[in-house]
Amino acid sequence: MKNRTTKKESKYLTESKFQVFENKFQVFEKNFEKHMANIAKSFSRIDEKFDKIDQRLVQHEKAFALVLKQMQTFTKEAREHRQTMSSLMRTDIGQEKAIEDLQIRVDRLEMQIK
Repeated sequence: MKNRTTKKESKYLTESKFQVFENKFQVFEKNFEKHMANIAKSFSRIDEKFDKIDQRLVQHEKAFALVLKQMQTFTKEAREHRQTMSSLMRTDIGQEKAIEDLQIRVDRLEMQIK
C-alpha cells in the first residue's frame, strides 16, 4: 500500500479562497457592466432606427391616403362622365329617330305633292 502524501483540499471556505473568488467576481462585474452598457447603446441605436422607420411609415400612410383620395375622385368623375355620355347617347339616339321620322314624313309629303 502506498501512503498518500497529498493533502485533501479543505471543504471549507477560507479567506484566501474567498479573496480569489471576490477578485474574479469583480473582474466579471466590470466586464458585465461594460457589456451591458454596450448592449444598452445597441438597443438605443435600434430604437432610433425604429423611430425613423415609424416616421417614414407615417409619411407613407399620408401618401397612400392622398393617393386613395385621388383614386376615389377619379372614380367618381369617371362615373359622372359615363352617366353624362350615356344620357347624351340616349338623347342623340332619340334625336336621330326624330330626324328619321321627320325625313320619312317629308318624303311622304313630297310624294303626295308630285
